[in-house]
Amino acid sequence: MADLGKEELSEVERLAKPASTEAEILNGNEGREGALCDKMKANNVAGERKEEVKKEEEAEEPTLPKLSAADFRVYNSMAEHMDYFHNHFRHSWNLLYSACENNKRPTNLSLRQFLQTGLQFVSHLETHHSIEEAHIFPVLARKMPEFKNGRNAAELLRQHKEIHAGMEVLESYLEKCRNGETELELRVLKTKMDSWGEVLWKHLEQEVRTLGAENMRRYWSLEEMRRMPM
Repeated sequence: MADLGKEELSEVERLAKPASTEAEILNGNEGREGALCDKMKANNVAGERKEEVKKEEEAEEPTLPKLSAADFRVYNSMAEHMDYFHNHFRHSWNLLYSACENNKRPTNLSLRQFLQTGLQFVSHLETHHSIEEAHIFPVLARKMPEFKNGRNAAELLRQHKEIHAGMEVLESYLEKCRNGETELELRVLKTKMDSWGEVLWKHLEQEVRTLGAENMRRYWSLEEMRRMPM
């Protein structure tokens, strides 16, 4: 009976071990499940907050009503005028740059005429920017940060400075060629243009886009647009 009691006790202890181990596993799973639930809750809270921020941002910039054709023309008038001038600059640039890429002047232009075309391009662009900076940008800057000048000037103003630096290099080279100080080499001319071509083309597009109707209506009334200096 004593031996049997020991065997029974041993069997009871053996059978108890899996149950104990299972309880430990279950307890461990409960801990992991609890941590997972906490993480999911935190993720849900973060997701809900992002959605709230998104809704707040959308609420800050309400969708504006569609413009009538007449009102669109008023709000888009400065962009149209600007693009008209910019197309002239694009044409002149392309004439000069195509000659550089083809390593050949246009057949209808003499050397002097070609050089004069380049110098006129620089002169007209400089005049255009001077008018903008003196008479147009200061007016726009009253309400539009895109035209702010000064220590932390807006990108469009910074682009002007980069363009002017490139213009000076190009103008100096063309004048030396015209005066006979050096011979025109189209590959050299190309390097003078490549140094600022990217910022010029970006500026020509960005400035017109900034003056477009959908952006201008955010800052100005129709009456104010009609009094704009352009």
